Amino acid sequence: MKKMRPGSLYCVLLAVVLACQQHPGTPQATLETAVLERTRLQIRAGAPVAGLEGERYFRNVRQLTFGGENTRAYWSGDGTKLVFQSRRPPFECDQIFVIDLETGEETLASTGKGRATCAFFLQGDRRILYSSTHLAAAACPPAVPDYCGRVARVIDDGCDIFDALPDGSDPRRLTASPGYDSEGSVDPVTGRIVFTSMRDGDLELYSMEPDGSDVRRLTGRIGYDGGAFYSHDGTKIVLCSGYCGSPAAEADHQTPPQQGLVVPRDIQIAVMDRDGGYFHWVTDNGRTNFAPFFHPDNERILFSSNQDAPDRRDFEIYMIDESGENQVRITRNPTFDGFPMFSPGGDYLAFSSNRYGEKPGETNIFVCEWVEAER
Repeated sequence: MKKMRPGSLYCVLLAVVLACQQHPGTPQATLETAVLERTRLQIRAGAPVAGLEGERYFRNVRQLTFGGENTRAYWSGDGTKLVFQSRRPPFECDQIFVIDLETGEETLASTGKGRATCAFFLQGDRRILYSSTHLAAAACPPAVPDYCGRVARVIDDGCDIFDALPDGSDPRRLTASPGYDSEGSVDPVTGRIVFTSMRDGDLELYSMEPDGSDVRRLTGRIGYDGGAFYSHDGTKIVLCSGYCGSPAAEADHQTPPQQGLVVPRDIQIAVMDRDGGYFHWVTDNGRTNFAPFFHPDNERILFSSNQDAPDRRDFEIYMIDESGENQVRITRNPTFDGFPMFSPGGDYLAFSSNRYGEKPGETNIFVCEWVEAER
């Protein structure tokens, strides 16, 4: 076992009074015994592309988008669609789109105003979740500067969380606190939402019901906590954490959020119980690690990291045990690979990549069959 960082036994104060969060009417046994139903999907959208040497977990890779900046693609519960964010003409900043994996048809699901990000299907696939600045201003917020290969996380003051029908109609505002509310994802078992907010002065994780009610704070350390996803059985949350364990690190952290940015210097992957208890580190490599997602076995985690890049600019997808052991590298593209998410059943993986781009920095959405190698 790897040595635990300071704060790895941290439990949020609310954990002493909050029981494991369940959706009303959801028995505890459901959280403990939920399993993924394996499905064989018919994916005809996009075009087949060649796999890269050494990517032994990938088979039958297909490219779904062509041109622009397309990232954060997440599956619907029935596995027939992906919701993702894209910066493409005529829009000057990111908007949310839904793609049908059978037909390839794409539908604008956000308003087309402001910056939209971090979309996810709500339980049952009848509505989608996303974050947007469109109520604060119709124009795009300032562009994100480059910080020497580190991924700068935009903290838009006017960003709130919304839900809407997959065709973009009937948008409803779920958060209305001052400052930043974003990075929402959904518990596949209970439907509860975990999200990141600045409402209490620092970037912390919270959870709420699908209608925006019953907001509960889950973390409470100085430093960024965000980019969270539930495990497939709904019992755990995996997240990105930038705990500031020294006065110098705390001062360094406080400056970028005041400028509307989080500039990761040492962002690690962590796991905690769904109520915020038993927080423990998974990675400890001194680099930028983000976009974690649980393997279908709920024991391993896929994530993106620049740990092998001397200049910090090459992000690859890795897989690691929750204990921090048995790490393997999944992708072999020397630019960017990130935002992995398994399909329902775990047979397919969606991810974002710079591979095969016609222009430098172009990012597209890919899907592939997942080939489970011997452990």
